[in-house]
Amino acid sequence: MNTPAPELWGVCPALHVGEMTIPAYGAFMLLALIAGIVVYVLLAQKHPMQGQQGLLLVLAAVIGGVLGAKMPVWIIGWRQIVAALPDIRPILSGRTVVGGLLGGVLGVILMRRRLGIVQPSGNLFAPAIALGIAVGRLGCFFGGCCYGVPANLPWAVDFGDGVPRHPTQLYESAFALALFVFLLVFRRKFSEPGRLFGIFMIAYFTFRFFVEFLRAGDVTPIGLTLAQLASLGVVAYYLQGELGRIFVPHKETAL
Repeated sequence: MNTPAPELWGVCPALHVGEMTIPAYGAFMLLALIAGIVVYVLLAQKHPMQGQQGLLLVLAAVIGGVLGAKMPVWIIGWRQIVAALPDIRPILSGRTVVGGLLGGVLGVILMRRRLGIVQPSGNLFAPAIALGIAVGRLGCFFGGCCYGVPANLPWAVDFGDGVPRHPTQLYESAFALALFVFLLVFRRKFSEPGRLFGIFMIAYFTFRFFVEFLRAGDVTPIGLTLAQLASLGVVAYYLQGELGRIFVPHKETAL
């Protein structure tokens, strides 16, 4: 089967605003970033950690997230990147949510150490990240990336190659939106420093592990994708932290 032209791939790869044409993926990524920052700021207003330190943590999360999202792509595709130079489009294309989350976590941890902040601050980030994922995955859906394996289902979507597929982007967007609502509703119940973020990480990466079975992509020799292997590690880490809270009072996680 012939591969469709890039402009024909995706449900709606470009948005038309007047005479302007905007890539749908980029537009929704920007909306996701704005939505996440707005939620963080609103939650931070009722939290003692405000001002410059809070802004620096957000900046660290964004920079760490961007680098983390790109780094695995650069490492895996470095040969194609070098071969394409001086064309930088391969450098700019491709990113992974799993790497972005882990990079963002590392960025905040390093900034906390730099600022001398001891108490975990992840509770403020958890709902913001969940909403950001919910909005951002819509960009993946319209742009046609992160699609699923072929499916014979009423809601299967043809992204441009004539093959109906699982709209895994919408599955993830719906899950992240539900998780966002859950985190907002129960944020006071799980108000111990870092606990709400730990619950978010366990929930998201558990979902990500299972939805990977429906996503098109390469698997490792043991039959799992790299995202699934990373998910297992993240869930194991935060699950032991959650169990530690139950059996060891006042135990805190890294973020």
